[in-house]
Amino acid sequence: MILIGQYDSPFVRRVAIALRLYGLVFEHRPWSTFGDAEKIAPHNPLRRVPTLLLDDGEALIESTAILDYLDELVGPDKAMIAASGQERRHALKVCALGSGLADKGVSLIYERVLRKDQLKLWVERCEAQIGGVLTVLEQQRAAVATPYWFGERIGHADIMVACALRFTGEAHPGLFDGVRYPALVAYAAACEALPPFCEIVQRLDPPKG
Repeated sequence: MILIGQYDSPFVRRVAIALRLYGLVFEHRPWSTFGDAEKIAPHNPLRRVPTLLLDDGEALIESTAILDYLDELVGPDKAMIAASGQERRHALKVCALGSGLADKGVSLIYERVLRKDQLKLWVERCEAQIGGVLTVLEQQRAAVATPYWFGERIGHADIMVACALRFTGEAHPGLFDGVRYPALVAYAAACEALPPFCEIVQRLDPPKG
């Protein structure tokens, strides 16, 4: 398998960490969606990452769909999410919150870099969405006594949230701090100390507008 995309993307990183935790061998091609868009296009017409190329030539796109395939590959006993029921629905919701948090962080970067005159209403909306998600996640995490969101074993929800928190902190440090979100800061630090997180990391250097 070949994973396309740079690790400063929280979506690429979540897939790479899952691959490592599952013990699946993969090649990494750190192609940029801007500088290497034409390389990505033959495999993904959206020119987006992550894109996962399977050994038979099939290309999988979008991190949630990729992880669904990986879960099927390793089987339900190893999959880092419940197979069904309320726990699965809850885990998917936490994943969606983490994914949305990262997505809004990306939107703010694009607004700053690509628009000559930033749209104040859009910036305020993105910041409100980021703050709302962080508040909900902080409340939920503060109520969890186990190391991970759903017990003693790391899951996709943990990976997505931790990757999103790192990205948010690097892209918009004023929006994520330990004073307002102490439970999330401690939780993110614990995840980042794990070997796969230490190995699979690329510091974000946000472009300046």
